[in-house]
Amino acid sequence: MLNATRVVFLRNALLACTVIFAGPAAAELKPGQAAPGFTLEATLAGEAFPFSLDDALKKGPVVLYFYPAAFTKGCTIEAHNFAEAMSDYKQAGATVLGISADDLEKLKEFSVSACRGKFAVASDVDAKVIKAYGAQSAFMPDKASRISYVITPDHKVYYSYQSGSPDEHVPRTLAAVRQWAAAKQ
Repeated sequence: MLNATRVVFLRNALLACTVIFAGPAAAELKPGQAAPGFTLEATLAGEAFPFSLDDALKKGPVVLYFYPAAFTKGCTIEAHNFAEAMSDYKQAGATVLGISADDLEKLKEFSVSACRGKFAVASDVDAKVIKAYGAQSAFMPDKASRISYVITPDHKVYYSYQSGSPDEHVPRTLAAVRQWAAAKQ
């Protein structure tokens, strides 16, 4: 049986680990900051192509969402949520791109099944873009944490949202895209 001192010590140690490993390793980008440009190999409906942030921003705002790993429960839920909302994003003139450190072959399948062929996902196996956006996981530095950004055509971060839960990323980024579009009219 554990004595009270040991229970308190173990509880505090667990709490410390939770604080250390819960968040991203780097600070997320804040609204108003410049969004780093990049080109990554991406896939849409299983077809590979180079995705350039610069080219996408010529068409309108871009929603970048970083996620830890394809085919995990939360990431699949989040991909389904984005797929269901794609007509709303398109109506608002936005492009959506999911980014993870998964390899392109895995993402080809993920883009068909979880993303339902409605938006692209990109492979950042060396985590350079993940690091540039402060989306690196503290617990697994070679993986992304769950964070979403709205990037405007002037290459600025308009909105950022970080949460381990996949539930609010779509409604929050869609609201931000609509707010930005309304301000432009």
